[in-house]
Amino acid sequence: MTQLEDAPRRTANTAPFAPLAAEEISQVSAALRAHPGFSSSVRFVSVALHEPPKEKVLAGEDCDREGFAVLYDRGSSQTVEAVVSLDRGEVLSWTPIPGVQPSVMLEEFFAAEDITRQDPRWQEAVRKRGVEDFSLAMLDPWATGYDTDCAPGRRLIKPLTFLRSRPDDNGYARPVEGLIVVVDLDRMEVVDVQDHGVVPLPTQPGNYAPELMLEPGNVPAFERLRDDVRPIEITQPHGASFTVDGRHVRWQKWSLRVGFSPREGLVLHQVGYDDKGRERPVLYRASLAEMYIPYGDPAPTHRFKNVFDEGEYGVGFLLNPLQLGCDCLGEIFYFDAVVNDNDGNPMTIPNAICMHEEDFGVAWKHTDFRTEKVEVRRSRRLVVSCFATVGNYEYGFFWYFYNDGNIEFEVKLSGVISTGAIAPGETPGHGTLVAPGLYGPHHQHFFNVRLDMSVDGHRNSVHEISSESVPKGPGNETGNAWVVRRTLIERESEGARLADPLRGRYWTISNPDVLNGTGQPVAYKLQPGECTLPMQEEDAHQGWDRAGFAYKHLWVTQYDQSERYASGDYPNQSGSRDGLPEYVRADRPVAGEDLVVWYSFSAHHVVRPEDWPVMPVSRVGFHLKPSGFFDGNPALDLPPSEAACHTTPSGDGHCG
Repeated sequence: MTQLEDAPRRTANTAPFAPLAAEEISQVSAALRAHPGFSSSVRFVSVALHEPPKEKVLAGEDCDREGFAVLYDRGSSQTVEAVVSLDRGEVLSWTPIPGVQPSVMLEEFFAAEDITRQDPRWQEAVRKRGVEDFSLAMLDPWATGYDTDCAPGRRLIKPLTFLRSRPDDNGYARPVEGLIVVVDLDRMEVVDVQDHGVVPLPTQPGNYAPELMLEPGNVPAFERLRDDVRPIEITQPHGASFTVDGRHVRWQKWSLRVGFSPREGLVLHQVGYDDKGRERPVLYRASLAEMYIPYGDPAPTHRFKNVFDEGEYGVGFLLNPLQLGCDCLGEIFYFDAVVNDNDGNPMTIPNAICMHEEDFGVAWKHTDFRTEKVEVRRSRRLVVSCFATVGNYEYGFFWYFYNDGNIEFEVKLSGVISTGAIAPGETPGHGTLVAPGLYGPHHQHFFNVRLDMSVDGHRNSVHEISSESVPKGPGNETGNAWVVRRTLIERESEGARLADPLRGRYWTISNPDVLNGTGQPVAYKLQPGECTLPMQEEDAHQGWDRAGFAYKHLWVTQYDQSERYASGDYPNQSGSRDGLPEYVRADRPVAGEDLVVWYSFSAHHVVRPEDWPVMPVSRVGFHLKPSGFFDGNPALDLPPSEAACHTTPSGDGHCG
């Protein structure tokens, strides 16, 4: 349970996908400050690596090291994109982007809270709830969505109010229902306060820190912490099996590069598998392409909650510094993340990305009941993960690599639900009571992952695979037959697909130029996970234009380096249709092409009382599984495990 001591130390890495180091962010910022278009009102929204052209990387050519910055001029309300050469220290491009709002900056979050506290209209609304100590107010700034009735053309945010009973209290136990504030982030002023009527504040605390949750009156109530949880120790006496060179990781037969961007957070590059001495590519790049969380409660305090946590905030800025033995367990290697503040200075998030190995039970097993000979192998996986805190919610992003060639992506959801208050004796129509006078609104979480595929090369095709029963008749007299239907997706217009668990539907990404031992194209299959669709109608005011990606589970596009995000580059306050629905309007061919697969999955959250006061982890995700990529079971060469002897609490020894 210690950080890996004997792993290769981090070194300066000029690999094409290495995230910008602190000194490089400073260099980008200095070059931009010297540009004629820069003024004192310009703020740095994000500074990231400008990834080199794919064709150059694949050709092994030297690539210039460049930075990409999104700037916002608060004086002119203008967004600018800029590219800086780190090799030459000069600005290569300075491009104003009209009519868009970049993501909300951290300094704006804190400013919105301070400005709201000072507004007399807000203070009067809080007094109506019987509260005079404004310092105990907790304000969560929410993106406004696309609201044509709310100061059009301005850069806005809507803080929601919660009231703590003391500074360390869980404020979400006491939401101020019906109070909505609108803040202009350019002018730094409150432009509107709406009070839709006083709803009594819930009276019972809902704390989860040990020193508070054991106090009388807490919901739920406990008298003491459990005393029967015995330690579990994870040890690897010979060290971890992976090696690290800069951002390049090798583990078992896997090879990958661990990247990072301030918008996407954890990014993976050049994922490949060593098959009998030949490294075979699987993924060129994999990243979270958007998160969308629509709420299903039409009450004024909740109906505008349709947040795009990646495009409106930036997941990378919100990563947690991870703690050994808490977030990650075992022999750990950490990667730091470096982001920018809004003055353009670098900030380091230590231990932002965690990497370790896990035992994962039985990999394969068979008992020959005639000879009583048993062969069993244990599975192991490499875990690359991070956690982001987005307001009230926590999201863990986990990539798993298994020693049988499987890849899994999992999102772990925890944190505190965004609550609402209801009058005593009433039942919420669009949520669940979690404590007296307190409810959790129904909502959904949609995630889209962008998979730049390279299955044994960069000419790939996608097939939809569905199972169908065969009608009873000649050749199927007993009616038990069923077949697998394969549908080739030839163009982008055909590539927006829905999952169908009743037909066992999945999709394969194959290489038509490379055949396996049975003469079939090598392939990986995308095995869907949770696949609920948005409950709001497609013409819903808040979501449809920006969240079109969530209404299909699979999208297939021809590779275009500029198409990076499922809801487009600038979803904040956008009322335009952008992202995947627009990308596929080009209707480019995708069969036997350099293609990108985008997969949307969801967490459908009908809140339970057990989700209060902090939510037990909920898991959603999907798998990429070899499907004819190998000639047989790739984990067949795993060595047998040595039997281990243990002692039971009674002192009896046994081996297993």
